[in-house]
Amino acid sequence: MKVLGVLGSPRVGGNSDILLNQALAGAKEMGGKVEKIILSRKKISGCLDCAKCNETGICVIRDDMLEIHKKILKADAIIHSVPLYFWAMTSQMKAYLDRWCAFFDEDWNWHKAYAPKMKGKSIGLMTVCGDPNVHTADPIVHSFRATCKFSGLKLLPVVQASAFGRGEIDKNKKAKKEAYELGRRIATP
Repeated sequence: MKVLGVLGSPRVGGNSDILLNQALAGAKEMGGKVEKIILSRKKISGCLDCAKCNETGICVIRDDMLEIHKKILKADAIIHSVPLYFWAMTSQMKAYLDRWCAFFDEDWNWHKAYAPKMKGKSIGLMTVCGDPNVHTADPIVHSFRATCKFSGLKLLPVVQASAFGRGEIDKNKKAKKEAYELGRRIATP
């Protein structure tokens, strides 16, 4: 079982990263082969809406997203961890998610070559926000839930946590346990 972890926070070692590490540790415990991508360390341009990928299934932008696309296709499951920035996902995560359009044809169906590798793939999501009300990050959840629903991906129960200062989530045993359990669950065949 290949589990890909995607960090949407530019703050390596921060709250979202801590939760992602917990989830990946849980997946590893279940025998998963894990890999982590730190989006802020990659060059990922925004989608140009040129529609070339609708025909070919390959994005015309030559940046790190082409390699990430390959990793997404090879993974059995993908866990995303992202903080809330101005009531939305970070720009790094948004650019990454927008570039998923290369997997779809002009009718928003999976390209034939990608469908067997993508349909039913398990998706994990963890959000962190500075607001004590974790549901302030619901716009992120909505984006992932809608993406999974229309494309046939399987969104597992979302982990939502509150933390403000760098590393503060480390004190939140409940959130860390939920992240760990998400990793265990996503890596269980």
